[in-house]
Amino acid sequence: MRVYEVMFIISPTTEEGDIDKLITQLSDVATSQGAQVTKIDRMGRRRLAYPIQKLTEGYYVVFTIEGTGLEIAELERRMRVTDAVIRYLTVRIDQELKRAEKFRSARAARAAASRATRSSRSRSQIAVAETSDEEDEE
Repeated sequence: MRVYEVMFIISPTTEEGDIDKLITQLSDVATSQGAQVTKIDRMGRRRLAYPIQKLTEGYYVVFTIEGTGLEIAELERRMRVTDAVIRYLTVRIDQELKRAEKFRSARAARAAASRATRSSRSRSQIAVAETSDEEDEE
């Protein structure tokens, strides 16, 4: 299964209840096509980087979807014909997730090696300090 991130911007003139209906409709479209919507991130109203259809704000929503890719085509078609959606973007992120996990595990291995080196150094410093204390007592 591939993992996709679908970000879309809803027009700010759309009412809150209609936004909720649209989000549930789009997630239902994805699940009815066989995909699994793992996360819905409502980012809220934000300023646009540039005006779109004379609008300067939009309501941002991000779906994280696991599927084969065929579901994405139907989801994008629905967003294209919906007037409330002013922009959308789909990105495949499963390769980036694998790369991030690889970096995370390498970082954890380096940290474990560093801790082991530090603990062996501190043990040797303690041993040196104990011997020097014994010599001072004599």
